[in-house]
Amino acid sequence: MTWPQTPAARSSRIGSAAVSGLSVIRAFFARRGRCRSQEELLLGLLRQITLMTEEIHRANLIQEYRIAMEQMDRTIDDPSLADARSTLEGVSEGRRRQLIFANRQYTSLLLAHRVGSLEWNELLGHLRILCRNSVFAEYWDRTEEHRRSVPEESLEHRVGKAVDAMMEDLADDPDEWWVVGRVGEPPSEPSG
Repeated sequence: MTWPQTPAARSSRIGSAAVSGLSVIRAFFARRGRCRSQEELLLGLLRQITLMTEEIHRANLIQEYRIAMEQMDRTIDDPSLADARSTLEGVSEGRRRQLIFANRQYTSLLLAHRVGSLEWNELLGHLRILCRNSVFAEYWDRTEEHRRSVPEESLEHRVGKAVDAMMEDLADDPDEWWVVGRVGEPPSEPSG
């Protein structure tokens, strides 16, 4: 039985195919001794395919985000769905809605960074302000267990570590919350 592939997996395969195709084309032209302008033309086409692949990846991220946000909105609107979606226990119906909305805000900022709307420092600035919100602070505290399963090499892990550092800085000296502390460096690879 094969499982349907996610849009992200398909775009990753397209990108891998483009890189493999580049090697094949270079080898072909090296053996055939074709003129350099043909190789440059094909290399230009491959660069365009790579850019198109990246754009497809961003579009897939946005589509996945849209679906997740629709589910969160339905959960906020219908408390009976919150029991099926949320793992947060011991909170009132109203507070659960607030915590789900805090998750929605955080997820929106992550997406904005992933698709290139926010640079790393801009993302940190928005998160620093969000950390001042008591509902977000409670959401962050209650979801600590959730973040433990996130792979260390992922963007979510690096952002999580940055928010943890911000929360510590805020707890240590709430009057200097705006001072940039030890929140980490920008991701070295593309944010997608």
